[in-house]
Amino acid sequence: MIKSFDRIPFFKRCVLKLILGVSLKRLEVSNQAKLPTQFGEFCIQCFREKGSNGSKDHLVVFTPNFSQNPLVRLHSECLTGDALGSQKCDCGGALQIALERISKEGGLVIYLRQEGRGIGLFNKVNAYALQDKGYDTIQANEMIGFKDDERDYSIAGEILEYYGIKKMRLLTNNPKKIAALEKYAEVTRESLIVCANEHNQGYLEVKKLKMGHLL
Repeated sequence: MIKSFDRIPFFKRCVLKLILGVSLKRLEVSNQAKLPTQFGEFCIQCFREKGSNGSKDHLVVFTPNFSQNPLVRLHSECLTGDALGSQKCDCGGALQIALERISKEGGLVIYLRQEGRGIGLFNKVNAYALQDKGYDTIQANEMIGFKDDERDYSIAGEILEYYGIKKMRLLTNNPKKIAALEKYAEVTRESLIVCANEHNQGYLEVKKLKMGHLL
């Protein structure tokens, strides 16, 4: 596996760009490594996105030899939900369900470093403080100067192209993710149901009623 596209001669980089469909100036790709988990055996690979504001490392968790129509979860980083088990959102539960299903059916999780729907951890905590005062997740984001969703999924499209994925079963309730990835591959949606609790019920209602999630 290529360790850094920047070390490859210009001509060969151009050929690889045509073959893989990857913007070589934007992405640096790590080697693959094995990742045994409680859900099963996976492989991981890191994609370094290089931009004017520095670099950002995204992670892909995948089963070896997945099919030509793999199960895909496009997951945005949520430290509080994924690592700390927060019940304010459904992120941690969604990631666990995705990993469990993908371990059985084959596919990949594209884990994007887009904390707080793209506003970053610092701003997310400030938004949480406003939610503690009764504002919903959209109102809180807007009050600190952001849109309801600041994420850009184009990097996920480039990752799909890198793996040669032209058709997928996308595990999501978010129509924006479907629309974004349909630019790169044929998408069939599979719903992702996470049980609500007393802490995230209002959050899920906002996602459904104000953000159009298919819940």
